[in-house]
Amino acid sequence: MRLFVLVTLTMTAFAANSVLNRIGVARFGMDPLGFAAIRVIAGAGMLWLLIALRSKSAPTVFTRKRLAGAASLATYMIGFSWAYQGLDAGFGALILFGALQVVIFGWAIVEKQPIAPLRWLGVTLSLIGLCVLLWPTQSSPTPLVSVAAMIAAAVGWGAYTLLGRRETDPLGATASNFLLCVPLVAIGLLDMGAVPMMGIATAVTAGALTSGLGYALWYQILPKLATPVAGTAQLSVPVIAVGFGALFLGEPISARMVVAGILVLGGIGLSLITQR
Repeated sequence: MRLFVLVTLTMTAFAANSVLNRIGVARFGMDPLGFAAIRVIAGAGMLWLLIALRSKSAPTVFTRKRLAGAASLATYMIGFSWAYQGLDAGFGALILFGALQVVIFGWAIVEKQPIAPLRWLGVTLSLIGLCVLLWPTQSSPTPLVSVAAMIAAAVGWGAYTLLGRRETDPLGATASNFLLCVPLVAIGLLDMGAVPMMGIATAVTAGALTSGLGYALWYQILPKLATPVAGTAQLSVPVIAVGFGALFLGEPISARMVVAGILVLGGIGLSLITQR
């Protein structure tokens, strides 16, 4: 039960990132690179504050694994912010975590990990639920640049997830990744122009809370999850993102959303039961 609660809390933070990015970039008109830069800087500040407050010694920052983590984090952050210029919160989350499944399960196959049939059934059930939830009901042009940016973000996030599976110091690893990521995204601060205060507020919230603390918690629980289960659990994020969209952006909740949510969460439950 404790693991389930922690996974739920982490997935909620991930879903909040989609809504905050959509608000900051699309509604408040922030530059995507500027949003990503402020988000990373705020996350690094929060994480290193926690590092300073703990009794454990400071982590080693400059290692090959940390550099790889920073590069994958930067790919995710930039692609994620850029994509939300043209995608709504729910559809963007579907692309992100749908593509993520290919990365996570593909890597599990490369590593020749045993994947139980019930676990495959779980991810299939979840994907069906996402299709039911977000399948377009009317013809509309798809912003291909935004879709490509979100797929790049999925590759970056998949690599970041895989790198965190065997971390012995989750907080130190996340803080180091964020710190090394700052110079990779800082170029976004050079051409921001006038920035609305509410846009900055959403970027800081996304960085310090839902990203910094959320990713540290994700690295904390990753060693307790099999790779396919870690991928399947993240399928809940689009469902939660749609709920947040209804709550904070006034988007309606239909019967289709309820049915899809049951399918997605049921698929995640199958995967977690299989692991147990």
